[in-house]
Parts: sequence; C-alpha cells; structure tokens
Amino acid sequence: MARAIWTGVITFGMVSVPVGLYTAIEDHTVHFHQLQRGTADRIRNRRVNERTGKEVKAEDIVKGFEVTEGEYVIVEPDELDEIAPGRSRTIDISDFVDLADIEPVYFERTYYIAPRSKEYTKVYQLLCAALEESGKVGIATFVMRGKQYLTALRAEDQVLVLQTLHWADEVRDPAQELPELPSRRAGKGKELDMAIQLINALDMPWDPGRYHDTYQEKVRELVRAKAEGQETAAAEEAPQATNVVDLMTALQGSLDQAQGTRAKKPTAPRQKKTARKAVRRPGAKGKATAEKAPSKSRTSSKRGQGGKNELQQLSKTELYQRATDQNIAGRSKMSREELVDALARAGSRKKAAA
Repeated sequence: MARAIWTGVITFGMVSVPVGLYTAIEDHTVHFHQLQRGTADRIRNRRVNERTGKEVKAEDIVKGFEVTEGEYVIVEPDELDEIAPGRSRTIDISDFVDLADIEPVYFERTYYIAPRSKEYTKVYQLLCAALEESGKVGIATFVMRGKQYLTALRAEDQVLVLQTLHWADEVRDPAQELPELPSRRAGKGKELDMAIQLINALDMPWDPGRYHDTYQEKVRELVRAKAEGQETAAAEEAPQATNVVDLMTALQGSLDQAQGTRAKKPTAPRQKKTARKAVRRPGAKGKATAEKAPSKSRTSSKRGQGGKNELQQLSKTELYQRATDQNIAGRSKMSREELVDALARAGSRKKAAA
C-alpha cells in the first residue's frame, strides 16, 4: 500500500476535504553505484565543511542566503513554515479552467489524491463528479517541502489527479531563446499535402501500452551480456539530415512505408465502429438491421463519385487522397467530417453538371 507524501485539505469555496497526496509515477531507470575504476570500492557523497574538510551531520546544516561576499542570512526550516500560515497544508482551488487551455509546456509532475478516511469520501466524490461533469480543472496552490506549487486538479476515472505546473515566469519564450526558427510558415503545395498524408497514415487512437522504454531494455541487456562475458551489439547510427532536394522522395518513401505497415495491422477500434452501421430498411417492422460497409475495392473504384454514405466508410487518409485528386481547397485543415462534406458537395456538383 502506498504512503502519502503529503497530507492536508483541498478547499473550494467554503467546502474542504482532508486528503493525502501520492506519487503517480514509478521510476524504472536502471541505477548504478559509483565505484573507483579498477576496484569494487563504492564512492560515497558526503557533506563536508569547505574550510575544515570535516564531515557535517545533517541536523547541523542550515540554509543561508548570501547577501554580500562571505556574509549570509541564516533561515531555519520552521521560519519558512511560519511565513505561510495555514497554507502549507492547504490545496486552495481559486479558479476553474478548461484543460485544453493549459499549454503542455506548463505541466511538470503528476500525483494522485485520495481522501484520508472513509468519512471524507462523500465530499471527495462530489468534487470528482463536479469536475468530470463540467469538464473543468481546478487551479490551486499549495506548499510542500519548503516550496510553493501551482497545480491543476482534475478528475480521471473517479480519482482526483493533481499535476504541478511551471509558473509563467519559468517558461521560456521560444522566439527569444531558440536560434534558426523559420520566419514564416514552412511547407507548401505538394510537400505539405504529402506531409499531412503521412501524418494521417500514422494516425491511430492513443494507447500508452503500445510504447515502452527500449533504452532501459538495452541497458539491462548490456549488463547481462557483460556479466556473462558476451559481446554487445553496437547501436545504430543516427540518420542523416534530409536534403531539401530529396524531400519529396523522402516523404513519398515514408508514406509508402507507413501505408504498407498499416495494411498489415488489424483495423483500429474506432474504425471498427463505423464499419457496420444500423439502418432502418423501408418496410421493416421497427427493427434495425446491420448493413455491411462496402469493400475497399468497391469504394475506391469510383474515386470522387461516391455519395455521403459511401464516404463515411473511408478512412481519413483515403478521404484526403480523394480531396487531393479533386483539388478541394482548404483540405489540409479539414477534419474527417469536413472532408466527407466537401467531397459529397463536389460529387453533387459533378452530377448536376452532367
């Protein structure tokens, strides 16, 4: 059973609930000891007095702020607690905002929050339900281990999740900090179209279980191989930068590879939902029957000629390709449904012209 790393209360308005804070992340990094080369002697880090060279006990170490060279103001731990009375044990929600409005660069660490005992679960559940129903996150501050944190509190599967945020003055402006940024929008015409096709070809539902730390696996394999006296394989070299002249060739090759890989994979869950659609047939006695989606060969045989029902059965990549063939303006910014509507309108215009 996990132990709380911090205990206090969450407040929103005049409502409060005692809670505990728990780490949400488990570190799986391979850790090494420091040894002196050629020996099995461990290297220890010790706190020593810079002037005398003698080791100092942890309880004899205090915090000092240098005001002038060699002159310090000493601050005791309890003095730091005293300047934040009441707030060192309070997560005080001051505002509620949309999660999508918080830029990813602001997120830092993730924690779980749980009620401290069963008698507090009702208020805890109330806050969870309110956050979930409203689609909002609570913005709050609290103090832990001598530091104040800005946080976002949200509900996820009936659990309160607290994410610490960077303060606004901690986030650097990329326009001022980074060299060689493009001065205008990069990419245009066929290059942009093909880059978007590549993104669409690799588009799939988010599943964190699909990804794992391959570097740590290689570290463990290296340790095992060296322990058994075996040779280890050299790592692959980093790819060379793409030459601008060869950009279209690289994009086309990437797209062909992605489409080939996707064809070998099973259909994604969200595509299966649209593969069969319940419809009411004329004359049926109130029952909905399942209508099979047209096969790919049928849908692709009449590029740009299908109606809206047929278009609904296509993937976004196929829709985008049809829009490209028909030179539909603004296709690169369209969602899947917008592509369906645009292609259906184009098909209707062709029929009317005929």
